[in-house]
Amino acid sequence: MNYLIKAPTTGVKTSVRLPASKSISNRVLILDALSYNPVDAQNLADCDDTRVLYDALHSAEGRDFDIHAAGTAMRFLTAFLSKIVGEWTITGTERMKNRPIKILVDALNAVGARIEYMEKEGFPPLRIFGSALQGGEISLDGSVSSQYISALLMIAPTMEKGLTLHLTGRTISKPYILLTLQLMKQYGVEAEWKGNTIHVAPQEYVPLHYRVESDWSAASYWYEMTALGHNPEVRLEGLVKNSLQGDAAGAKLFSQIGVGTTYTSEGVMLRKNGNRCKKLVYDFVNEPDLAQTFVVTCALLGIPFHFSGLQSLKIKETDRIEALKNELHKLGYLLTDKCGSILEWNGERCEPDENPLIATYEDHRMAMAFAPASLIRPEGIRIAHPEVVSKSYPHYWDDLKEAGFEIQAGS
Repeated sequence: MNYLIKAPTTGVKTSVRLPASKSISNRVLILDALSYNPVDAQNLADCDDTRVLYDALHSAEGRDFDIHAAGTAMRFLTAFLSKIVGEWTITGTERMKNRPIKILVDALNAVGARIEYMEKEGFPPLRIFGSALQGGEISLDGSVSSQYISALLMIAPTMEKGLTLHLTGRTISKPYILLTLQLMKQYGVEAEWKGNTIHVAPQEYVPLHYRVESDWSAASYWYEMTALGHNPEVRLEGLVKNSLQGDAAGAKLFSQIGVGTTYTSEGVMLRKNGNRCKKLVYDFVNEPDLAQTFVVTCALLGIPFHFSGLQSLKIKETDRIEALKNELHKLGYLLTDKCGSILEWNGERCEPDENPLIATYEDHRMAMAFAPASLIRPEGIRIAHPEVVSKSYPHYWDDLKEAGFEIQAGS
């Protein structure tokens, strides 16, 4: 199935209740399980990634888990099951079976876990023989995925010796690690992070009644619509200024390319602010999930960019660097990449496809980042497999319709 998206002719004026934060929800689910919390967290994200993790953690008799395309669930659940007595298996989609997990498995085995590969060395599916973990001192490459680090940290206080984690390389997505540590603290566990070393002593989690805030990653697409639209007014409910989420940094970055943020008691109000930088240069090492939004936005606005710190994009739902190059080429933009971590555009153009169909590569963020292109294309934009948004923002298309976008389904 494909969607043809056409923007409202009167501009985007809407109020949106954003989905709950997926990154917070998935961590809270693990912390609730580790603290034996009798009460479910409020306002959990209503998306595929959170749902499969919730179902796995609440399975009364299940031993075999299929987490489909949920990368966070794969990492977090692998660590969690390694300390739960029993024999478990965990698998996912074909893409998931090609997303590396060796760094995490090696680290877990080094602290006393027993995890085996069921098919290809270094990749899911996994067989896990859960037992009490000894813990101790290990080193981990922090330049690949912060989710490996978060997975280890959350189970660290349950280990006999606790965990001392030495991070090597350039640690990416630090705000997500800080988010994990801040949530652990709210559940009663203290950690110490000095230099490249994080230490968590043996401790017990304390159950907590938790309410999840709205998702700043989801907000980025409405920022994009504000940047691309004519005289927009967008109210986003449930966002907080001093958020635990690293992607809240997107508000400041969008201020350089035309979007002003006004914080209210209910959330934020977005309007044009008149700013337009000549070139946007930014290191996304801490906010990789915002990269697609800014790449598409800048290209469509005609703002050259140099974006670095994108190394983790190659092991996401798809190789997002190649996906962005391919799909923006269809719209007439020639992007270049370097060193597997840099994506840039200096204004180079090519002949666009006559009737482009944007491929989504089983990646929710491709669909959501390209849909706002309809605001500068009178003929609209076609998006393939629009159902992929269910991974993080199931009501995205409904929210667009509510905002006046016309969405036509086709084959």
